[in-house]
Amino acid sequence: MVDYDRLFSEITRRFRASDVRELLKLTEGKRVISFAGGLPDPRVFPAEELADIARNVVSELGDKALQYSPTPGVSIFRERALSFLERMGLKTSDRQLIVTTGSQEALFLTALSTLSPGDVVIMEEPGYLAAINVFKALGARIVPVPVDDKGLNTGVLAETLDRLDAEGVKPKLVYTNPTCNNPNGTTMPLDRRRELLQLASNYDMLVIEDDPYSHIAFEKTGEEVPLQALDSEGRVVYVTTFSKILAPGLRLGLTLAPSEVTARIELLKQIVDLHTSTLDQYIAAEALERGIVDKVISRAVSIYRRKRDIMIESLEENMSGVATWTKPIGGFFIFLRINGPVDMRALMPKAVERGVAYVPGDAFHVTPGAGRNTARLSYSFNTEEEIPEGISILSKLVKEVLS
Repeated sequence: MVDYDRLFSEITRRFRASDVRELLKLTEGKRVISFAGGLPDPRVFPAEELADIARNVVSELGDKALQYSPTPGVSIFRERALSFLERMGLKTSDRQLIVTTGSQEALFLTALSTLSPGDVVIMEEPGYLAAINVFKALGARIVPVPVDDKGLNTGVLAETLDRLDAEGVKPKLVYTNPTCNNPNGTTMPLDRRRELLQLASNYDMLVIEDDPYSHIAFEKTGEEVPLQALDSEGRVVYVTTFSKILAPGLRLGLTLAPSEVTARIELLKQIVDLHTSTLDQYIAAEALERGIVDKVISRAVSIYRRKRDIMIESLEENMSGVATWTKPIGGFFIFLRINGPVDMRALMPKAVERGVAYVPGDAFHVTPGAGRNTARLSYSFNTEEEIPEGISILSKLVKEVLS
């Protein structure tokens, strides 16, 4: 018998399965309305345009597009991606861009380049599940700071940093998803963004700004200015993705940061996967040049705004007085809080039996036992007819438990 437990590394012992991925397995083969995974609506994908681009890229640029490429990325894609980011107001002149295999790799490599076991990272709670798993896998100590209806509570953050400083603890990172937050659906106001950057300066920390969703904000408020655009000291590592504005199958992420940071990320990427898909980068570069990304964003905003409104209307009709929820200005998610002692994780198997799925909210918490009465609901993938049906099923089940 092989003693696999003895042979596995210490770091793999810290991994835990993604709740979203486990739910996908749980619902496979069943007729379930799943609010679990944040999957884009396939109607957003520019399939015909990408097929045409792919044919042209392979036939005209095959020698380059099918070859190895530099670790930071294909130059033409990086140039066009930088222009795209500049249009969003990001600073690019004194920053460097590195292309990653999705934004998840960007997050992992940024954390790997900065954190040693035992180092402290501050993150919002509830917070992005995959970020929690990355920090735990690297042996970091995660200190959670609560989220309210305006995102990361910078007042509590200041108190937390004061307390840690008094204990002689110096955090290295603050992780935040300030715009159209996953899972909370919140957007941080401008004054909090400035306060966060000031605290990062005062306590000499880097900020990871995870920004997958601001491209598809439905209502522009003026508050969704990227942290990176406000950063005057080079403290923000900006991470974004083409998964929501082109196609997740291309697996393209971007990291925009000071050269001191991207140089370390580049070294680690050489170890992990050498470089991101050359072919995918040439396809995306042409999609940017033809304006296809802009068209996808416009289509996505229209589709997802309508779905968000349908889910909000369904919640108001079915769960008023039973729960509270956020109304996001964009993105994919609504965070649900039940007004009572309902364990949403324990309720999950019964919900799947009834034909609806969600992600239990405790998965997004670092604090043990927190968030048991919460759930993340995604409106992005299901049809406009399925959303009310799924909310109705979930509402009946929750009301049964409460009664």
